[in-house]
Amino acid sequence: MAYEITEEKMASYRQYMVREEFAPDTIKKYLRDIRAFAAWLEGRVDESPEDGSAVPVDREAAAGWKTYLTKAGYAPVTINAMLSSLNGFFEFMGWEECKVKFLKIQRRTFREQEKELSRAEYERLLTAAKAAGNSRLALLLETICATGIRVSEVRYITVEAFRRKRADISLKGKIRTILLPGKLCKKLREYARRQNIAEGEVFISPSGKSMSRCQIWREMKKLCERADVNPSKVFPHNLRHLFARTFYKVSRDIVKLADVLGHSSIETTRIYLMSTGETHARQMERLGLVS
Repeated sequence: MAYEITEEKMASYRQYMVREEFAPDTIKKYLRDIRAFAAWLEGRVDESPEDGSAVPVDREAAAGWKTYLTKAGYAPVTINAMLSSLNGFFEFMGWEECKVKFLKIQRRTFREQEKELSRAEYERLLTAAKAAGNSRLALLLETICATGIRVSEVRYITVEAFRRKRADISLKGKIRTILLPGKLCKKLREYARRQNIAEGEVFISPSGKSMSRCQIWREMKKLCERADVNPSKVFPHNLRHLFARTFYKVSRDIVKLADVLGHSSIETTRIYLMSTGETHARQMERLGLVS
Protein backbone atom coordinates (compact mmCIF):
# COMPACT_ATOMS: atom_id res chain seq x y z
CA MET A 1 0.00 0.00 0.00
CA ALA A 2 1.38 3.41 -1.02
CA TYR A 3 1.28 6.17 1.60
CA GLU A 4 1.09 9.87 0.83
CA ILE A 5 1.24 12.99 3.01
CA THR A 6 -1.69 15.34 2.37
CA GLU A 7 -2.94 18.53 4.00
CA GLU A 8 -6.01 16.63 5.21
CA LYS A 9 -3.82 14.12 7.06
CA MET A 10 -1.70 16.93 8.48
CA ALA A 11 -4.86 18.67 9.71
CA SER A 12 -6.01 15.46 11.41
CA TYR A 13 -2.65 15.10 13.11
CA ARG A 14 -2.79 18.70 14.26
CA GLN A 15 -6.25 18.15 15.77
CA TYR A 16 -4.93 15.07 17.56
CA MET A 17 -2.02 17.03 19.07
CA VAL A 18 -4.38 19.79 20.20
CA ARG A 19 -6.61 17.19 21.90
CA GLU A 20 -3.55 15.69 23.60
CA GLU A 21 -2.62 19.19 24.85
CA PHE A 22 0.72 19.47 23.07
CA ALA A 23 2.24 22.93 23.51
CA PRO A 24 1.32 25.26 20.60
CA ASP A 25 4.97 25.80 19.68
CA THR A 26 5.59 22.05 19.75
CA ILE A 27 2.71 21.52 17.33
CA LYS A 28 4.13 24.16 14.98
CA LYS A 29 7.57 22.54 15.10
CA TYR A 30 6.25 19.04 14.39
CA LEU A 31 4.16 20.20 11.46
CA ARG A 32 7.05 22.29 10.10
CA ASP A 33 9.35 19.25 10.15
CA ILE A 34 6.76 17.02 8.46
CA ARG A 35 6.22 19.62 5.73
CA ALA A 36 9.99 19.87 5.25
CA PHE A 37 10.11 16.12 4.65
CA ALA A 38 7.15 16.31 2.27
CA ALA A 39 8.77 19.16 0.32
CA TRP A 40 12.05 17.23 0.08
CA LEU A 41 10.13 14.20 -1.13
CA GLU A 42 8.37 16.21 -3.83
CA GLY A 43 11.74 17.48 -5.01
CA ARG A 44 12.89 14.00 -5.94
CA VAL A 45 11.53 14.40 -9.46
CA ASP A 46 13.80 11.73 -10.92
CA GLU A 47 12.22 9.15 -8.62
CA SER A 48 8.58 10.07 -9.28
CA PRO A 49 6.35 7.31 -10.68
CA GLU A 50 5.72 7.41 -14.44
CA ASP A 51 2.01 8.09 -13.89
CA GLY A 52 2.90 11.46 -12.33
CA SER A 53 1.75 10.59 -8.82
CA ALA A 54 3.69 11.66 -5.75
CA VAL A 55 6.72 9.74 -4.53
CA PRO A 56 5.34 7.26 -1.97
CA VAL A 57 6.20 7.57 1.70
CA ASP A 58 8.08 4.55 3.03
CA ARG A 59 11.02 3.72 5.29
CA GLU A 60 13.44 4.08 2.39
CA ALA A 61 12.22 7.62 1.77
CA ALA A 62 12.50 8.52 5.46
CA ALA A 63 16.01 7.04 5.61
CA GLY A 64 16.90 9.04 2.49
CA TRP A 65 15.78 12.24 4.20
CA LYS A 66 17.95 11.39 7.22
CA THR A 67 20.93 10.95 4.88
CA TYR A 68 20.13 14.25 3.14
CA LEU A 69 19.95 16.14 6.46
CA THR A 70 23.27 14.63 7.53
CA LYS A 71 25.04 15.61 4.29
CA ALA A 72 23.47 19.08 4.47
CA GLY A 73 25.33 19.65 7.74
CA TYR A 74 22.46 19.61 10.22
CA ALA A 75 23.55 18.91 13.81
CA PRO A 76 22.85 15.32 14.92
CA VAL A 77 20.57 16.51 17.74
CA THR A 78 18.58 18.60 15.25
CA ILE A 79 18.28 15.66 12.85
CA ASN A 80 16.97 13.39 15.59
CA ALA A 81 14.45 16.03 16.64
CA MET A 82 13.18 16.25 13.04
CA LEU A 83 13.03 12.47 12.75
CA SER A 84 11.07 12.37 16.00
CA SER A 85 8.49 14.72 14.46
CA LEU A 86 8.22 12.48 11.41
CA ASN A 87 8.02 9.25 13.40
CA GLY A 88 5.27 10.72 15.57
CA PHE A 89 3.22 11.44 12.46
CA PHE A 90 3.87 7.94 11.09
CA GLU A 91 2.74 6.42 14.37
CA PHE A 92 -0.46 8.50 14.35
CA MET A 93 -1.20 7.39 10.79
CA GLY A 94 -0.50 3.75 11.60
CA TRP A 95 2.48 3.68 9.22
CA GLU A 96 4.74 1.92 11.71
CA GLU A 97 6.80 0.32 8.95
CA CYS A 98 7.87 3.79 7.75
CA LYS A 99 9.51 4.83 11.04
CA VAL A 100 13.25 5.38 10.83
CA LYS A 101 15.94 4.94 13.49
CA PHE A 102 17.61 7.93 15.10
CA LEU A 103 21.27 8.76 14.71
CA LYS A 104 23.34 7.27 17.50
CA ILE A 105 24.98 10.06 19.47
CA GLN A 106 27.55 9.37 22.16
CA ARG A 107 26.52 11.13 25.33
CA ARG A 108 28.63 14.24 25.87
CA THR A 109 30.20 14.94 29.23
CA PHE A 110 30.36 18.71 28.85
CA ARG A 111 28.62 21.67 27.21
CA GLU A 112 30.08 24.16 24.77
CA GLN A 113 31.39 27.23 26.60
CA GLU A 114 30.05 29.63 23.97
CA LYS A 115 26.47 28.48 24.58
CA GLU A 116 26.33 28.58 28.38
CA LEU A 117 24.88 31.70 29.97
CA SER A 118 26.74 32.64 33.15
CA ARG A 119 25.20 34.33 36.16
CA ALA A 120 27.23 37.47 35.47
CA GLU A 121 25.91 37.60 31.89
CA TYR A 122 22.36 37.09 33.15
CA GLU A 123 22.77 40.02 35.52
CA ARG A 124 24.10 42.17 32.66
CA LEU A 125 21.01 41.31 30.64
CA LEU A 126 18.81 42.44 33.55
CA THR A 127 20.73 45.70 33.83
CA ALA A 128 20.45 46.28 30.07
CA ALA A 129 16.68 45.67 30.09
CA LYS A 130 16.19 48.14 32.93
CA ALA A 131 18.46 50.72 31.26
CA ALA A 132 16.38 50.38 28.10
CA GLY A 133 13.24 51.14 30.12
CA ASN A 134 11.81 47.67 29.49
CA SER A 135 10.66 46.76 32.99
CA ARG A 136 8.36 44.03 31.67
CA LEU A 137 11.26 42.20 30.01
CA ALA A 138 13.51 42.59 33.06
CA LEU A 139 10.84 41.08 35.30
CA LEU A 140 10.13 38.34 32.78
CA LEU A 141 13.81 37.34 32.72
CA GLU A 142 13.84 37.20 36.52
CA THR A 143 10.64 35.16 36.59
CA ILE A 144 11.88 32.51 34.17
CA CYS A 145 15.31 32.33 35.81
CA ALA A 146 13.95 32.25 39.39
CA THR A 147 11.40 29.50 38.72
CA GLY A 148 12.84 27.42 35.87
CA ILE A 149 9.62 27.52 33.86
CA ARG A 150 9.57 27.01 30.10
CA VAL A 151 8.85 30.03 27.92
CA SER A 152 5.57 28.34 26.90
CA GLU A 153 4.59 28.31 30.60
CA VAL A 154 4.90 32.06 31.15
CA ARG A 155 1.13 32.35 30.71
CA TYR A 156 0.67 30.55 34.04
CA ILE A 157 2.28 33.45 35.89
CA THR A 158 -0.91 35.25 36.84
CA VAL A 159 -2.19 37.68 39.46
CA GLU A 160 -3.90 34.75 41.15
CA ALA A 161 -0.64 32.78 41.11
CA PHE A 162 1.53 35.41 42.80
CA ARG A 163 -1.21 35.96 45.40
CA ARG A 164 -1.06 32.24 46.24
CA LYS A 165 2.75 32.27 45.86
CA ARG A 166 2.55 29.32 43.52
CA ALA A 167 1.66 28.56 39.91
CA ASP A 168 -0.10 25.38 38.80
CA ILE A 169 1.19 24.46 35.36
CA SER A 170 -0.75 22.07 33.14
CA LEU A 171 1.11 20.36 30.31
CA LYS A 172 0.17 17.19 28.40
CA GLY A 173 -2.41 16.19 30.98
CA LYS A 174 0.04 16.60 33.89
CA ILE A 175 -0.07 19.35 36.50
CA ARG A 176 2.96 20.46 38.46
CA THR A 177 3.12 23.19 41.06
CA ILE A 178 5.86 25.82 40.96
CA LEU A 179 6.53 27.79 44.13
CA LEU A 180 7.13 31.49 43.54
CA PRO A 181 9.81 33.13 45.73
CA GLY A 182 8.51 35.87 48.04
CA LYS A 183 10.73 38.57 46.51
CA LEU A 184 9.50 37.64 43.04
CA CYS A 185 5.86 37.77 44.17
CA LYS A 186 6.44 41.26 45.56
CA LYS A 187 7.93 42.42 42.25
CA LEU A 188 5.08 40.83 40.26
CA ARG A 189 2.53 42.51 42.55
CA GLU A 190 4.11 45.93 42.13
CA TYR A 191 4.37 45.52 38.35
CA ALA A 192 0.74 44.39 38.06
CA ARG A 193 -0.37 47.38 40.12
CA ARG A 194 1.57 49.82 37.91
CA GLN A 195 0.12 48.23 34.76
CA ASN A 196 -3.44 48.07 36.17
CA ILE A 197 -3.54 44.28 35.80
CA ALA A 198 -6.15 43.11 38.30
CA GLU A 199 -6.48 39.49 37.18
CA GLY A 200 -5.17 36.92 34.75
CA GLU A 201 -1.76 36.85 33.08
CA VAL A 202 0.92 39.27 34.18
CA PHE A 203 3.06 39.31 31.04
CA ILE A 204 0.78 40.67 28.35
CA SER A 205 1.03 43.15 25.49
CA PRO A 206 -0.69 46.58 25.62
CA SER A 207 -3.60 44.98 23.73
CA GLY A 208 -4.00 42.37 26.46
CA LYS A 209 -2.64 39.40 24.49
CA SER A 210 -0.13 36.89 25.83
CA MET A 211 3.51 37.48 24.92
CA SER A 212 4.51 34.98 22.25
CA ARG A 213 7.71 32.94 22.24
CA CYS A 214 8.92 34.90 19.19
CA GLN A 215 8.24 38.23 20.89
CA ILE A 216 10.15 37.21 24.02
CA TRP A 217 13.01 35.84 21.93
CA ARG A 218 13.18 39.01 19.85
CA GLU A 219 13.19 41.35 22.88
CA MET A 220 15.94 39.31 24.54
CA LYS A 221 18.13 39.44 21.43
CA LYS A 222 17.90 43.23 21.43
CA LEU A 223 19.72 43.30 24.77
CA CYS A 224 22.83 41.47 23.55
CA GLU A 225 24.89 44.41 22.34
CA ARG A 226 24.04 46.67 25.28
CA ALA A 227 24.73 43.85 27.77
CA ASP A 228 27.88 42.69 25.93
CA VAL A 229 26.65 39.09 25.83
CA ASN A 230 27.13 36.75 22.86
CA PRO A 231 23.75 36.41 21.06
CA SER A 232 24.29 32.64 20.86
CA LYS A 233 23.74 32.51 24.63
CA VAL A 234 20.65 34.68 24.77
CA PHE A 235 17.39 32.76 24.48
CA PRO A 236 14.66 31.88 27.02
CA HIS A 237 15.63 28.22 27.53
CA ASN A 238 19.13 29.21 28.65
CA LEU A 239 17.56 30.96 31.66
CA ARG A 240 15.99 27.59 32.55
CA HIS A 241 19.42 25.98 32.32
CA LEU A 242 20.90 28.65 34.63
CA PHE A 243 18.10 28.01 37.13
CA ALA A 244 18.80 24.26 37.02
CA ARG A 245 22.54 24.65 37.63
CA THR A 246 21.97 27.12 40.47
CA PHE A 247 19.24 24.99 42.10
CA TYR A 248 21.42 21.88 42.01
CA LYS A 249 24.44 23.73 43.37
CA VAL A 250 22.37 24.67 46.42
CA SER A 251 20.33 21.47 46.92
CA ARG A 252 22.42 18.68 45.34
CA ASP A 253 19.09 16.90 44.77
CA ILE A 254 18.68 15.91 41.12
CA VAL A 255 15.37 14.09 41.77
CA LYS A 256 13.82 17.22 43.27
CA LEU A 257 15.21 19.29 40.41
CA ALA A 258 13.66 16.93 37.85
CA ASP A 259 10.27 17.40 39.55
CA VAL A 260 10.62 21.18 39.57
CA LEU A 261 11.58 21.27 35.88
CA GLY A 262 8.79 18.86 34.94
CA HIS A 263 11.11 16.20 33.52
CA SER A 264 9.83 12.64 33.32
CA SER A 265 13.41 11.34 33.08
CA ILE A 266 16.39 12.24 35.25
CA GLU A 267 18.56 11.66 32.18
CA THR A 268 17.03 14.83 30.71
CA THR A 269 17.86 16.71 33.90
CA ARG A 270 21.47 15.50 33.72
CA ILE A 271 21.88 17.35 30.41
CA TYR A 272 21.02 20.61 32.18
CA LEU A 273 23.77 20.02 34.73
CA MET A 274 26.65 19.45 32.31
CA SER A 275 29.71 21.56 33.01
CA THR A 276 31.33 23.50 30.19
CA GLY A 277 34.30 22.20 28.22
CA GLU A 278 36.49 24.74 30.01
CA THR A 279 35.44 23.43 33.43
CA HIS A 280 35.88 19.85 32.24
CA ALA A 281 39.40 20.64 31.01
CA ARG A 282 40.36 22.12 34.41
CA GLN A 283 39.09 18.96 36.12
CA MET A 284 41.20 16.82 33.79
CA GLU A 285 44.29 18.95 34.54
CA ARG A 286 43.78 18.44 38.29
CA LEU A 287 44.06 14.66 37.85
CA GLY A 288 47.84 15.12 37.63
CA LEU A 289 48.35 12.09 35.41
CA VAL A 290 50.84 13.80 33.10
CA SER A 291 54.35 14.22 34.53
